[in-house]
Amino acid sequence: MSNLLTSARILLNAAYMAVLVASVPAMADAPKNAAVQVVPVQDGIYMLAGAGGNIGLSVGKDGAFLVDDQFAPVSKDILAAIATVSEQPVKFLINTHWHYDHTGGNENFGKQNAIIVAHKNVRTRLAAGGVIEAFKKEVPPAPEVALPVITFEQAITFHFNGETIDVTHPAPAHTDGDAIIYFNNANVVHMGDTFFNGFYPFIDASSGGNMLGVIEAVAAVLARIDDQTKVIPGHGRLSNKQELKEYHAMLNAVHAKVAPLKKAGKSVAEVVALKPTAAFDGKWGKGFLTPDQWVAIIYEAI
Repeated sequence: MSNLLTSARILLNAAYMAVLVASVPAMADAPKNAAVQVVPVQDGIYMLAGAGGNIGLSVGKDGAFLVDDQFAPVSKDILAAIATVSEQPVKFLINTHWHYDHTGGNENFGKQNAIIVAHKNVRTRLAAGGVIEAFKKEVPPAPEVALPVITFEQAITFHFNGETIDVTHPAPAHTDGDAIIYFNNANVVHMGDTFFNGFYPFIDASSGGNMLGVIEAVAAVLARIDDQTKVIPGHGRLSNKQELKEYHAMLNAVHAKVAPLKKAGKSVAEVVALKPTAAFDGKWGKGFLTPDQWVAIIYEAI
């Protein structure tokens, strides 16, 4: 392992939590409840922004349908935020992948009888625990009540709150257990961490992630949505098709530069020194990953 990648891991581990909070911009007109902001998306659909990954929420006569749940300490804040738009309990909870800033509240919601659903690899990884190598973050095994009780391989559909909700699994992308959620009637998609809006995305090679898989996952979403679709990213502000196109173009361009260099046998330090992201750093390089750190991470994910 190169010194550069090791240094990146040390820096990322310290910075990750703080910047995830800072990466979500303030919503000036959004109702606020503690650490959670309720952002209206479409009728009956909301984005909850706060300390971890963006949460998707559908409310209606059948109950609350939740996508991700951030960290355990903010579960009460999430429930309080939901209560501002619905009195119904959380019936279903979908995990977009296994990372702790998206599944940390599983135990709390499981104890309240929410039915947790995820790709089968999410249950496997949560049950076993593991290490997110880029951050040297050890994740302990989750208790039984925090594990998905329904798992799927390719897709699952919910008919809930008058919605047809398609949950699909792309090829390994951010991780090997990603889910993308389409609220078809409302024309909303929640992309989990296959989309970081406005900054370079983390791709977790140690959890089966692959940069080309992210590119393909984004392409599949672009082929399905239209110019009116509201796009909820895993991190960053509420988005749309045009911004997703720009993200996809950036990923394609960077992959086209880095992949041949790695194939030619250049080390991660040599690739970083070539500054392959220079044309994009002004727009995308101001998140929790510096350009050099991101190149080191995607080198591992190619």
